[in-house]
Parts: sequence; structure tokens; C-alpha cells
Amino acid sequence: MIDYEILKVIWWLFIGVLLVGFAIMDGHDMGVGTLLPFLGKNDNERRIMINSVAPHWDGNQVWLITGGGAMFAAWPLMYATAFSGFYWAMLIVLMALIFRPVAFDYRSKVEHTTWRTSWDWMLFIGSAVPPVIFGVAFGNLLLGVPFYIDDTMRPIYTGSFWALLNPFGLVCGVLSLAMIVFHGANYLVLRTEGELQARARTVSWIFGLLSAVLFAVGGLWTYYGIDGYVAVAGLDPAGPANPLAKTVEVVEGAWFKNYADLPVLWVVPALGLIGTLLGALMIRADKVKTAILLSSAALLGIILTPLISMFPFIMPSSSMPNAGLTIWDCTSSHLTLEIMFFVTLIMLPIVLFYTSWAYRVMSGKLTSDYIEKNTHSLY
Repeated sequence: MIDYEILKVIWWLFIGVLLVGFAIMDGHDMGVGTLLPFLGKNDNERRIMINSVAPHWDGNQVWLITGGGAMFAAWPLMYATAFSGFYWAMLIVLMALIFRPVAFDYRSKVEHTTWRTSWDWMLFIGSAVPPVIFGVAFGNLLLGVPFYIDDTMRPIYTGSFWALLNPFGLVCGVLSLAMIVFHGANYLVLRTEGELQARARTVSWIFGLLSAVLFAVGGLWTYYGIDGYVAVAGLDPAGPANPLAKTVEVVEGAWFKNYADLPVLWVVPALGLIGTLLGALMIRADKVKTAILLSSAALLGIILTPLISMFPFIMPSSSMPNAGLTIWDCTSSHLTLEIMFFVTLIMLPIVLFYTSWAYRVMSGKLTSDYIEKNTHSLY
């Protein structure tokens, strides 16, 4: 039997891996969809862009679904708090994601400019809105979520949807969009050629630099303008799920405490910053595969940076600091975590193997001639 405390840390790592996996695997799909109305100058180019991600975009959604399911199973109290407090934000994400499969399937059914342009904008909405919302959510986690827990252990959200759209949250939302556009543009450079490839290379360069700047701004803003949360008493890593048993204080600079205690962790934010800058340089040097690896590394660094900053918190509370949720006091039972752990050990390698195989089979350049010859069998 695996120790309960170790299992809690393992599941924090697993959920982090799922979030990073979603950003990397589905991020370039969403990046391509976000660029669709702007980068493709004619119908042929837009079909090239769509079909560059067509074989695997739906499979990559599994990372998001699995991440949500893992949160529900491993952190039920956090899941309940987030999905009730962020209800309208989650509903917007859901509606945007519904646009994607419909737009993919119906976009090329009718040869009419208005018809196809309308579905192109639906693909844009379905691709651009989710990363913005997810980025805003991360920003609000660092600020602290306005909720409290009553005597019956019910989480009560005291904020509003509009309060989520604060300046820091919006900067995080723009950063989230910028980094997936950077990643998607790199992928387009790999899969296309000619003028479309040249435009994608320019976009990659611009959004790589923009991602680096926004990430640096977010870090400085967090350091100088946002107080963090520290559990000073009553937190038992091996104890039961009772968030109200601890004492939490709001402390200046607390979100950088983990980095001060373990300096090797600075590698993670460095990866986010260096990955974006070097990725932009590599795409300019026409080292496309290296650029994609670097943009993937940048996504990993940018996403894991706030998770490490908040550890062990996963949802701090600004309304009632003692009710903030940590990995130690809002998790499922020992048995649940252990069963899910062994299931994950079996299933995750299968998913990774299948995904790598699919990308290898579907690799290669897409051209206008290929689109025209297969016009009735492609998106």
C-alpha cells in the first residue's frame, strides 16, 4: 500500500501532467484555429490549416476531459468549488468547445463564401475562448478565489463572473492565448509551405516574444503586487479531508517561498521564459522541430510555475483564508487515490503510444494540390 501523503503528491503531479499535456497537444490545434480567419488568405489556405490538425484535434480533447475527470475523482471539494464558483466561465468554455466539432464537420459541406467564413469564425471562437478563460482562471487562483466553507462543509462562492475579469486575470488570459498561438504557428510552419508558411513564421516570432514579455510581466506583478497564502498551523499531510482544521495567513511574497526554499525550482519558470525566446529565435533560423520542442517546453514551464508557487494550495480563498483548499485537505480517500494511480499507470502509456503513432503516420507537408485532389474527402 502506498503512503497516503505520497499519493496526494503523486496526484498533484498527475493533474499537472494532464494540464500540460492538454496545453501542448490541444494547444497547437487551438492555435491553428485561432489563426484561421487571419492567416489563411483564401479558401485553399484555410483548408490546409484545418486539415493540418484534422486527424488528431478530437483525440487531443481527451487530455481536457481526463483532466476534469481526474480533478473530480482526486479533489472532489476543489471540483465542486471551482465548477460552482466559475460556473458561467465554464459554461462559456463549454459553448465555445461545442462550436469546434460542428465547425470542423460542416465548414466544407457547402461551397459558398459566406457559409465557410461563418464556420471559420466559429472555429476561431471555439479555439481562442477556452485558453483565455483558462488563463483568467489561473490568474484568479493566484489572487485568491472569493469563497468560504460553512459548518456543513459546503463551499459558498461569494464573487461574480465579472469580478474574474480583473487586470491581472486578463493579463494571464492574454498570455494563455499568446502561448498557444505561438505553439500553433510553429506547427503550421512544420506542416505547410510557401506564403502560408512564411506568414506562420512571422506570427510565431511575434507571439513568441509576446509570450515571453507577458510571462515576465506576470511574474513581476505577482512578486510586487500580490500577497500569497501560507498555512501556519493545523495542516496534516496525512490527515483527513477537512480544510477548516488549519490556520492560514496572507503573507507578502508567499508565492515565491517554495522557490526560495528549493532554488532548483527556478528551472521551471526559466524554462517558460527561455523556451519562448529561444523558440522564436529557432523559428527564425528555420529550425522548426527544435522550435516546436521549445514552445512545448515553454508551455510546460509557464503552466507549472503557478502550480509550484501555490503548492500545497490548489485553490486559496480570499474571503476566508482558513478555508483555502490544499492537496492535503481536499483529496479523496486513500483507496480511491490508490486505485486511480494503478489505472493511470496502465492507461497513460497506452495514450502516449497511440498519440505518438498517430502523429508519425499523419506527418508531412500539406499542399494546395493535395487539397484539390482530395477535396471531397477532406475537411
